[in-house]
Amino acid sequence: MDKLTDFFKMLSDETRVRILVLLYHKKLCVCQMCGIMNETQPKISKHLAKLRDMGFVKDERKEQFIYYYLNLKDELFENVVKSIIESIDEYETLKMDLKKINTAEEFLNTCR
Repeated sequence: MDKLTDFFKMLSDETRVRILVLLYHKKLCVCQMCGIMNETQPKISKHLAKLRDMGFVKDERKEQFIYYYLNLKDELFENVVKSIIESIDEYETLKMDLKKINTAEEFLNTCR
């Protein structure tokens, strides 16, 4: 039951929902998410740490970057995220984030 309540607590924050939607589509590093979401590195890192500690996000190192990806092992959790994505037209902020995801590679330059 703790995992279920943790999941819904995680969804109660806009930044974490935005991160989940982005990571559903692509592995990203912090600087890419900062560029896409127009948020600060400390804010994104704080939310990623929480998501990682809760087990919903994992990371892997590639050269000097740490890339994050979703780890939704529970079918219910995956279905909730899929439902959000299927309704993306209702959420302007999420829609704008996804439009920028194709330019994520450009944001790597800000990390170097």
